[in-house]
Amino acid sequence: MKQLDDFYLNQEEPIKGIFLALKKIILKQDSNITNVLKYGMPFFCYKGKMFCYLWFHKKLKQPYIGIVEGKSFEEPFLIQEKRSRMKIMLLNPDEDLPLEIIENVIQKALKLYINDK
Repeated sequence: MKQLDDFYLNQEEPIKGIFLALKKIILKQDSNITNVLKYGMPFFCYKGKMFCYLWFHKKLKQPYIGIVEGKSFEEPFLIQEKRSRMKIMLLNPDEDLPLEIIENVIQKALKLYINDK
């Protein structure tokens, strides 16, 4: 757990604040969500299955939420780039987080896992 905590604490502002806020938003969506460090990134798992993660787009210099099963979503704000399965939601560090949009996409992602019993 220390490595995961260190990941968040070692980020520079405003990324640190954004990632900590996203962590809180994502974890409150369902009690079965856990936060783990995989591949050096904070991943969120639903009952042990990875469903989203946080990272920083190096070229665009923006934080994002990566949706593991993003290929299942048609939302125009989700970007696939060269990923076959995942899509990302870029976040502008100079604006307030779009809380309702984030919660909606997380809930939609969770439904894929809940209905896939």
